[in-house]
Amino acid sequence: MNKAGLAERNCVPCRGGVPPVKGKDLSGLHRLLAEPAQWKIVDEHHIVRTYKFPDFKSALAFVNRVGELAEEQGHHPDILLGWGKVEITTWTHAVDGLTESDFILAAKIDELL
Repeated sequence: MNKAGLAERNCVPCRGGVPPVKGKDLSGLHRLLAEPAQWKIVDEHHIVRTYKFPDFKSALAFVNRVGELAEEQGHHPDILLGWGKVEITTWTHAVDGLTESDFILAAKIDELL
């Protein structure tokens, strides 16, 4: 799968019972993001990225687009909104770690810019 391919996929609902992605598989998914250096893997458990904006209004507009995308995908990140910045944190709660859907969502969020 290439970098563009990740954003073209859809998140798959996870009901648990599968192990979270770790190690080489995790690194491989991370490299598929358009800007992997911008997304930080934290403890092989979740990924985080901060987006910068010129003001609160444009940051809020981005949050609203992320919210619509999350509802559409059925995969919901944690969103922290501040003046001129938005921090997105995502992981799959059902497995208490990362799945391919987290990287699909991250790629789709990046395309919203």
